[in-house]
Amino acid sequence: MKRFYLAIMLSAGALTMNAQTTVQGSKFTDNWSVGINAGGVTTIHTGYAFWKHMRPVFGIQIGKQFTPALGMTLEGNASVNTSPSKTAFDASNISLLGRVNLMNLFAGYKGQPRLFEMEAVGGLGWLHYYNSGPSAWPGYDSDAWSTKFGLNFNFNVGEKKAWTIQVKPAVIYNISGIGYESNRGASHPGQLSRNSASVELAAGIIYHFKNSNGTHSFVTVRPYDQAEVDELNSRINSLRSEVGQKEGELNNLRNENRQLQRDLNDCRNKKVQTTTTAASTEAVVAFNQGKSKVMSTQMAGIERIATYMKNNPNTKAVITGYASPEGSASFNQKLSEKRAKAVKDILVKKYNIDSSRIVTEGKGVGSIFSSPSWNRVSICTVNAK
Repeated sequence: MKRFYLAIMLSAGALTMNAQTTVQGSKFTDNWSVGINAGGVTTIHTGYAFWKHMRPVFGIQIGKQFTPALGMTLEGNASVNTSPSKTAFDASNISLLGRVNLMNLFAGYKGQPRLFEMEAVGGLGWLHYYNSGPSAWPGYDSDAWSTKFGLNFNFNVGEKKAWTIQVKPAVIYNISGIGYESNRGASHPGQLSRNSASVELAAGIIYHFKNSNGTHSFVTVRPYDQAEVDELNSRINSLRSEVGQKEGELNNLRNENRQLQRDLNDCRNKKVQTTTTAASTEAVVAFNQGKSKVMSTQMAGIERIATYMKNNPNTKAVITGYASPEGSASFNQKLSEKRAKAVKDILVKKYNIDSSRIVTEGKGVGSIFSSPSWNRVSICTVNAK
């Protein structure tokens, strides 16, 4: 009998090996679940009324899914005693059950649980019968080995398929020949027959814990053959070589940039050598009629003369004043001298030009411009040695 069960488990494992190659490897802590169930159980022993001996059963279960097709459940159920008795329960059954998901086994896993799936269930358990009174057989607690076969009809619900509603019909066999469901009186008490069997029909709800992959189930991955792996490795190596080359070019550009920055700083810090050449510059300063005061609008020309003389310290300036024909000749002579001196005073006092470098003279009424009013000016001429 034990060889028979072992052969079943090995066959199920062999059938599910293909499922393991289509999903990501999971940790031991992944794909666990917990659930509760309730229903009814009754013996089908000859001479026992099916419905009359139906009694409630309830229990809990802890499950582990190894592959999308193969899993295991540790289940504990207790049946309620419905006859006059001093005990609340007449039997309990703790079973270790293997599960094969027939949908994933034959149709393949699609990346997440289907809305409806069907599992084949089978395994061994430990039965305990409670002494329920003098009328019970044999009148004291007893233990027996059991085996359970059945189907799970699973309805996976929720957006993330974290919950499963189960309908689970099963047949439980007492294989030890002990207890009131033990096929007593038969030539082989431990054989699988209706006289050692009970039928269980239960429903339950299961919660699947969240996995390390962020979901409540397995995640499919695209399998690669060796040729694809080799091609990807070749591309990676090529990209690494290209990155190394670009890094070298980037370093060269960085060095060039640093050199340019040094050259720029040298240019900024380099003292400019001024070369004096034989040249001259001139500025015309206009005045109002009869006035010798320099207007603010004329300061730009004077400042240009001052800047030129500062940058060329060997230069000297000649300032000649003129007047328009209005007024007497003596008045215009004095006015032209004042106008020349006004420009000199600004160069000396405002721009700190040495007065010895400036010569002034008055020419009286000027005739250098065609319009008489334009001759109300001082002309400053700077000559370089």
